[in-house]
Amino acid sequence: MPMRRVGRMRLSCCLSIGALERTGIMEQLEKTKRFREEYGLTVPIIMAPMAGACPPALAAAVSNAGGMGACGSLMLNSGQIKDWATEFKSRTNGSLLLNTWIPDPEPIRDSHHEKQLMKFLSRFVPDMSNSCTNVSNVCFEEQCQAMLDADPNVISSIMGLFEPSLVRELKERKIKWFATVTSVSEAIIAEKAGADALVVQGSEAGGHRGNFYTDYDHSVGLMALLPTVSDAVTIPIIATGGIADSRGVSAAILLGASAVQIGTGLLRTYEADVPTAWADALKNTLPEDTVISKAFTGKPGRAIRNQFTDSAGNSLNPAPAPFPIQRSLTAKMRSKAVVENNIDIMQAWAGQAASLAKKFDAGELIQNIWAEVEKKLG
Repeated sequence: MPMRRVGRMRLSCCLSIGALERTGIMEQLEKTKRFREEYGLTVPIIMAPMAGACPPALAAAVSNAGGMGACGSLMLNSGQIKDWATEFKSRTNGSLLLNTWIPDPEPIRDSHHEKQLMKFLSRFVPDMSNSCTNVSNVCFEEQCQAMLDADPNVISSIMGLFEPSLVRELKERKIKWFATVTSVSEAIIAEKAGADALVVQGSEAGGHRGNFYTDYDHSVGLMALLPTVSDAVTIPIIATGGIADSRGVSAAILLGASAVQIGTGLLRTYEADVPTAWADALKNTLPEDTVISKAFTGKPGRAIRNQFTDSAGNSLNPAPAPFPIQRSLTAKMRSKAVVENNIDIMQAWAGQAASLAKKFDAGELIQNIWAEVEKKLG
């Protein structure tokens, strides 16, 4: 075959492949457009509902920038949820997501084990006493009612699925339900349960694991998870875990996401209001500097590796108690860490892309990220 003809064939083939790739990109961007229109957004970026790190000012800044603000309601009672929502709405009329955990059965108490843990924790904080084991849980049903009354755009679940009765009430009130999933199996279950969209959490994510059917030891990275979930379900998917800049957002969209959820990437913003030791540590935290540990709460979560996580992970020391007992036991130490701004014993949740977090205005950060995505994919 003449070389000129071979060259023309190769060029034609390259052009065809390029056209196909362009078509695929346009299809993915159209998905994000539909999602934005559905939820009143100009930017398909949702703030992760980080319990304890979601001040109304940060959520409002994200919403005012065209994204969706969020609140992790886990530790808030009904009155606190109402107050949080009221402050948020005084700052913005933008989109809002509220989130809480699906509760586990009451844990079995082991007084001997708890005493061992208190002795271990006394290395980090003095005056540990039996009062530290008093477990006070917020009423889940009251939380749900308060979230419904706040009338957000979305209520999301993590570590399980809402009961059918609550799902029906959400639909009656025209509030969307996002279910957090960590595997294809969980995604299929959640879609069948009536979820309007799925928050697909990769193993890179900071904070607590969202697993409810698949064990967290078998958690999957986002790059493998997104396309396989996208192929398995028909509802929109929101990518979360290791996304902090336009590169991560662009990749997530190309892999099937209609939107993304960013958590750690917002923790250095001016509105985040986290301890300076935590915020400062993020910029030097490499992916391998994070660790999944049950030491802070009794549930696995990804945090910045520090003196406490190393000691708690030593097999010579007692294993963590179940949630929420462990959270109660470590409360005094965690408070001490914040007061003293001490990263060595701080519960500093962080995803594997922590070093990409920028010290910036939250609203500008969100808008800049999306502008860069449009340049990359537009």
